Amino acid sequence: MKKSLVLWMALMASAPTLANELKQIRFGVDPSFAPFEWKDAQGTLRGFDIDLGNAICKQLNAQCVWVESNFDGIIPALKARKFDAILSGMYITDKRKQQVAFSDKLYSGLTFLVARKNTLSGNGVEQLKGKTIGVEQGSAQETYANEHWRGQGVNVVSYQGADSVVRDLESGRIDGAVLSGMMADYGFLQKPQGKEYAFVGGALQDDKLFSAGVAIGLRKEDEALRAALNEASAKIRADGSYQKLAGRYFSYDVYAGK
Repeated sequence: MKKSLVLWMALMASAPTLANELKQIRFGVDPSFAPFEWKDAQGTLRGFDIDLGNAICKQLNAQCVWVESNFDGIIPALKARKFDAILSGMYITDKRKQQVAFSDKLYSGLTFLVARKNTLSGNGVEQLKGKTIGVEQGSAQETYANEHWRGQGVNVVSYQGADSVVRDLESGRIDGAVLSGMMADYGFLQKPQGKEYAFVGGALQDDKLFSAGVAIGLRKEDEALRAALNEASAKIRADGSYQKLAGRYFSYDVYAGK
């Protein structure tokens, strides 16, 4: 216990020092996930996660560098030190905790099944038998579909990038897609191409996958960086910056999820 206390005190003492010494933070991101991250017509990264990361870096007087990565390979890339942390709509799950550490929650995230209107009667396994459902590789949505539907008569197809899932939904290659509610609403349902589509049933429920929310993923040994990011994140919520950034994209409290 004494050794643990000494370690904890050392980590806490190092956090302010790290915050003062940080010059650059490299965030891994998959820019296929509007409104969290995407590229505009000029190739510039945009989105809520990008705004949050830049605000956190500003608090730490550090430069934000964004390193693109496919989402299904983003944890191996973090471990390979291609960047310092993952800021890309990553849900906190028990499975991921085995591989990485997480910051405090950045925002909540409800997940829904999306389909063309009047084509699916519900989001239960009995209502989806014989249907093909698309998910993003490496996502919590993929884990949900595999655990709840795959092997029970539902064909689950994984894609690299949420944008690829949506494209195949539009083309009719799949019957439905499991997507972040915020992403689906902002990036698809509110757009002209999404007017014939809707959420099917209520939010999908799985406390192990969705209840803890979304956070920054880090290597487990980088505790001082984690403490610095948490401190900066708490400050932007306290001074109102977080709410202003969220207001650019969402009409409700995305931190509380309501």
